[in-house]
Amino acid sequence: MSKRWPTRRRHGRRIYQQNPWFRLRNSNERKVCPALQSTQDSGPGDDESPSTSSGVAGSSSAPDLPGYYFDPEKKRYFRLLPGHNNCNPLTNESIRHKEMEKKRLQLLEEEDKQKKMSVMASVLSPPPISLCSLAHELRVSCMQRKKVHIHSSDPSALASDQFNLILADTNSDRLFTVNDVKVGGSKYGIINLRGLKTPSLRVHMHENLYFTNRKVNSVCWASLNHLDSHILLCLMGLADTPGCATLLPASLFVSSHPAGVDRPGMLCSFRIPGAWSCAWSLNIQANNCFSTGLSRRVLLTNVVTGHRQSFATSSDVLTQQFALLAPLLFNGCRSGEIFAIDLRCGNQGKGWKATRVFQDSAVTSVQILQDEECVMASDMAGKIKLWDLRAMKCIRQYEGHVNEYAYLPLHVHEEEGIVVAVGQDCYTRIWSLHDAQLLRTIPSPYPTSKADIPSVAFSSRLGGFRGAPGLLMAVQRDLYCFSYS
Repeated sequence: MSKRWPTRRRHGRRIYQQNPWFRLRNSNERKVCPALQSTQDSGPGDDESPSTSSGVAGSSSAPDLPGYYFDPEKKRYFRLLPGHNNCNPLTNESIRHKEMEKKRLQLLEEEDKQKKMSVMASVLSPPPISLCSLAHELRVSCMQRKKVHIHSSDPSALASDQFNLILADTNSDRLFTVNDVKVGGSKYGIINLRGLKTPSLRVHMHENLYFTNRKVNSVCWASLNHLDSHILLCLMGLADTPGCATLLPASLFVSSHPAGVDRPGMLCSFRIPGAWSCAWSLNIQANNCFSTGLSRRVLLTNVVTGHRQSFATSSDVLTQQFALLAPLLFNGCRSGEIFAIDLRCGNQGKGWKATRVFQDSAVTSVQILQDEECVMASDMAGKIKLWDLRAMKCIRQYEGHVNEYAYLPLHVHEEEGIVVAVGQDCYTRIWSLHDAQLLRTIPSPYPTSKADIPSVAFSSRLGGFRGAPGLLMAVQRDLYCFSYS
């Protein structure tokens, strides 16, 4: 028995050397072990995030090993951690973040290098799309990013407060802003856009002392005394303070209106807890009324008389808009349902629900087209659909939007024939309204972050009736203008 052991060992060694699977495994172990040793011994400064993910590693010459990432630049394997670790922050999330940042920088570089020759090339050899879409694409592709200089009576606040959202009024000569204050809470302001003229692009921020620590769930312009005389805000409750809907007079912001146009207004607050959305009515059959979307309920309130109507729903109402011609209030729900309330009917019975269609996920924005025969909606699955209310079916879908759970608005501009939306990936996308062609994708000037999703406002006349079409983008502490050249 003792004489056979060397023979078996030699025989096993020959099998090990001849089998190619063992040789591959041995070579992989030699590659992995030094990387593991260097990863454990190195600090944060020595371990840089790679530029591609582990899924991409399979396309290189190195085999894809579960739990490890192969960096083609360093030609080494790195161990992937299940979560964030200060000693070795190499995770799937960090790899994806670096991939997105690399893509964003490439798009910014392409934006900076954009020349008129590319526009001429698209004219000489146009893609197989409609002439209308081509005209929109040429105009949109000429928009260039320029920083807007904001002047304020408190310059220190501009250096510290970050934009949360912006909302242009009907004539696009004012911009209502909600800013996150560094010490906590929110602050409101109105930017006068009448100075938004090239090449200076200088505007003035008008502020007041109105301050709240509560989160702003929804906001819209309200026409109580005259067109866009107030701002309607839905505020979330805090501790023992219930949520409310507040009508904030624009006159409280000093010099935000032309002389002799506005009169001092009164701040009105309505105790409406748990409001997700709000909308102001310009329909004559619901004059001086606003609506709030609550949990499984829609509340219609008359500001002058205080009369209220409540409509029970099967889901939370996240977005609303009044029709201008027909006496209808459109609502988008968390369940994906889009329905219209007939304002002529009371809240008794079931006859008040006039229209009903369904999206795939929670509806975040509803926009009624001018003819009021179609409605456009976006949801938390990233779907943007155009619905024909007569046929009760989807007639067009706009691809490319990114959303998983965020409350993101949708902007439809029929005069320019475009649709604008900002995705959760911080990219602003512009589509052709008529054929759903994606015309342009604009990256954020700052690194992608869930806390820094840009807020945009598009208008055919930025700064008033004599203004030019363009896009305003607010992100972090800066305001940018993309105007037609």
